[in-house]
Amino acid sequence: MVYNIRGECTLMRIYLDNCCYNRPYDDQTQVRIHIEAEAKLYIQNMVKQGKLELVTSYMLDIENSANHSATKRASINDFMKLYETLYVTVEQAEEINLLAAEIVKTGVKTKDAVHVACAIFARCDYFISTDDRLLKYKDERVQLVSPCEFIRLYKEEEL
Repeated sequence: MVYNIRGECTLMRIYLDNCCYNRPYDDQTQVRIHIEAEAKLYIQNMVKQGKLELVTSYMLDIENSANHSATKRASINDFMKLYETLYVTVEQAEEINLLAAEIVKTGVKTKDAVHVACAIFARCDYFISTDDRLLKYKDERVQLVSPCEFIRLYKEEEL
């Protein structure tokens, strides 16, 4: 849980990037992929149960629309439609473009930079990704973690 300036308990706000949504559809014979997929599904269930506030963005919609797999695309869309009352969507804005351009200068790919910028713009506590290269990026405004790392940190805060 997170506490606001008035000391009130609020939900932890998270952002999952496109690779997280796709992880359950990746090759599950690889141990790491299987564990990350289970962690992502666990996080998704926490959102469904109202334990976390999920943030999505226009970039997630763009990337999912371009997904070559109709099954993956439809499954992710179904989740988004079914649980649209449980998440906040960040729409495209000039502030996000400027922030993403700043992040790109550090070597982060453009689409990834937009995802991170959206998470920062929405004041997310955590940005969750399975992209090792992206997870090397550090920003004081949002903590970038893998799904497994997020669960570990969440459980520590719960105690």
